[in-house]
Amino acid sequence: MSIERAHADHVHEHPTWKQYKWVALVLTVITAVEVWVYYTPFKDSPLFRPTLLAMSAVKFAIVVMYYMHLKYDHAIFRKLFVGPLIIAGCTLVAFLFLFGKVWIG
Repeated sequence: MSIERAHADHVHEHPTWKQYKWVALVLTVITAVEVWVYYTPFKDSPLFRPTLLAMSAVKFAIVVMYYMHLKYDHAIFRKLFVGPLIIAGCTLVAFLFLFGKVWIG
């Protein structure tokens, strides 16, 4: 089997330029909201940090799915990435509680 044919058999779907533009727009809007939230009186709210962390997590997921092509890769690669990420996140949250640095409030 030739290399060209082997490559043609394994063509992967990738985002189009139009999708990249929409992803960039969404990331820009989320970043603008993060900056806006920082400069509002909401900064004194106990929900300030969790809100910023949630928006950051959404941006991280979007970047990983589209710019790292994880959304279009084989499912095993998603599992190999997401599994350890969840373990690391749970470990960090457990350490925050263990050492009394709870991020809420």
